[in-house]
Parts: sequence; structure tokens; C-alpha cells
Amino acid sequence: MVIRENIKCDLAIVGGGLAGGLIALALAKMRPELKIVLIEQGDSFGGNHIWSFFASDILPEHRWLTAPLVTYGWSGYDVKFPAHSRTLDNIYYTIESERLDWVLRKNLPASSLMLGREVKAVSPRLVVLDGAQRINAGGVIDARGAGDLNHLDCGWQKFTGQLMQLSEPHNLTKPIVMDATVDQHDGYRFVYVLPFGMDKLFIEDTYYSDKPDLDPRILRQRIAAYADEQGWKVERVLREENGVLPVVMGGDLESYWASGSGRTAKAGARGAFFQPVTSYSLPDAVRNAIFIAEQPDLDGDKLNLVLRQRAQDHWNKGRFFRILNRMLFRGAEGRDRYKILERFYRLKPGLIERFYAGNSSNSDKARILIGKPPIPIGKAITAIRSKKK
Repeated sequence: MVIRENIKCDLAIVGGGLAGGLIALALAKMRPELKIVLIEQGDSFGGNHIWSFFASDILPEHRWLTAPLVTYGWSGYDVKFPAHSRTLDNIYYTIESERLDWVLRKNLPASSLMLGREVKAVSPRLVVLDGAQRINAGGVIDARGAGDLNHLDCGWQKFTGQLMQLSEPHNLTKPIVMDATVDQHDGYRFVYVLPFGMDKLFIEDTYYSDKPDLDPRILRQRIAAYADEQGWKVERVLREENGVLPVVMGGDLESYWASGSGRTAKAGARGAFFQPVTSYSLPDAVRNAIFIAEQPDLDGDKLNLVLRQRAQDHWNKGRFFRILNRMLFRGAEGRDRYKILERFYRLKPGLIERFYAGNSSNSDKARILIGKPPIPIGKAITAIRSKKK
């Protein structure tokens, strides 16, 4: 057994994905005097992920944090539905996990980065690793992914995405954020397409489903069929990403928070910091990273208190979005769910931008709900009132 020396630091961040990585980068820039340790179980930071976001998701004064991470960007994007197609002008960006890994290695000293380490236990000021090595920290933040989702009332966004090398140029100039003209299976289905260069495409088959079951084999077949229908000739698949994300309709935030390492401060999905409808976590991860770096005291207990209150504020702000989720999952039959999104994408661009950022105004909320509903009003009211049994 290898005995490793214990470590002391000002802040230990457990989980080197998007949320943890952004916190580390914000602190490296804003609080360089602090000793930070970022711990990741995998062999690289960020795992195997592609994250995308709109320019309007990030405040101008915070864009310095995401700018070095961006690998692709486009002016505008398309959405397609059976009865409505549209191009919107918002700038759209993509971050690849390999880039996050590279930027972290460039901006933090090697002594701050720990890979391939299993975390055995965490508390507000202590992390215990495999081999009984201990990290004694002024504060600890747990950013290892979701806690116990049984405490939340969830539908599911599940997907398989493949980056494809084509034998010929694809001629796409902008992303297709939603193509819902495809056959509807297993809830609301759409295809998501990102053009990476002239002859590479990232194609993702996505479902808003009642169940979290994911069969990548079937989704791979559907992705291949979609590419073939578009006339794109695939030479090989360069990478694949699979995911099942919660689409929250309600639940017990207090129990969820406690399930993810008790009184230890939390970030990312561990703290329920994501947009309830889209499951997007990047805008909240950026806001939280800046917030944490601005804290005058990174003591573990104080961090837990301020981030727990921040999670509660985020939960309260998300009430309207959880109502929409109940309408989507419980007010509409699976084959008809696309009609809700089709109607939504007829609304004004500014409203759509604020929705994705999780910053819908009261007038936005009213506008989303008024007018001819895409589902029967009786079912909509029943869905809004529904609670998890």
C-alpha cells in the first residue's frame, strides 16, 4: 500500500467537471494567492462532454471566464418543426471537454490538479481519498454530479451524440438546435446538429421522456438514418457522448441537498444548479464560479450556508419552469409534446433568450402561457396541479 502525504489547502474542489473546473479557473484568476486543489476521479478534467450555450446566457462582465474555453461559435441557429421553421440570430458557442482540460492545466499549477483519485468521504473541511490520504482544507465544495434524484420529481432528457467525420463537406453554416420534424418516439424527440468545420458534424438524438432508460444502440441507428436522409456521407465516428439528465417538476430540495454529502457546500448538479426545463448547467456554473471567487471567506461551513441559500433562491426562481415541465410531461401525450415547443419558438427572440438563461420576466411568463394552448386546457390545469406521489 502506498502511503501518500496529507495535503493542506485553502479550498478543495471535489469533481473536475464543468462546475468544478469553472470554480478553479475563477479562483486562479481572481484569488491567485489561494492554494486550490481540484480532484477528479477520471483521467482528464471535463470527462467526455460537449457543452453549448448562447452568448446571452452569460453576463458581459463574466465572459472572460468562458472565452478561453470556446472551441466553436456561430452567428445564429435554426429550429425546425412540422408546421414552423425559423432562424434566430443569437450567437451560439460550444466548449469541448478536451479544451477545459487544457485550460485548467495551463492556468493552475500541477500541484493543484489531482486526477485518477477516488474520493472516499467529504466534509466541510476534509476530503479523504483512496489510500487514506487526507486533504485538510479551509473549505470544501462538492461538484461531483447529481445527488439522490429520488428526492426530486423528474422527467428525463436523454441523448446520444456522435461527432462524425464526413467524406464530403456538409454545407451547414449554423447549428440546428432543434429539428423536431423527425419521427416522434419515447416522448418529445428532436435532433441537434453542430457543424464542426467543413466536414465534421456533431449529431445528437435527444428525447424528453418519462423514463430514464437509454439504449444507445437504437439511437445510433437513428443518428445514422438522419445523416443518410440529409445526404451526409459518414466516414467514421470520432467520439460519442451519452447522457440522462433530470427535467425537474418538483420535489424536496432540502432532502436532495442533504443526500449529496450533507453539510458540505455544493455546486453544479450536486446543488441542483441547472435550468429546470433545458437541464443546461453552464450559465449557473459560470455565475456560481464568480460568486464563490468573490466570497471574502471560503470557510467550509460558511460556504455551505451561502451556497445552500443560493440553491434555495434558484429553486424558488425555477417554480415557473417546473410548472412548464409538468405541462410538458403530464399535460401532453408523448407524440404531441413537440407542439408545445413549436408554439414556444414562435415567440419573440428576446423572450427565448431570457428563457434559456433562466431569467424570464413576469411578462415573459404571461406571454408563454396566454393564447391558444397547444394542449387541452383541462389537461394543462391538471398537470400544473399534479404532485409526485
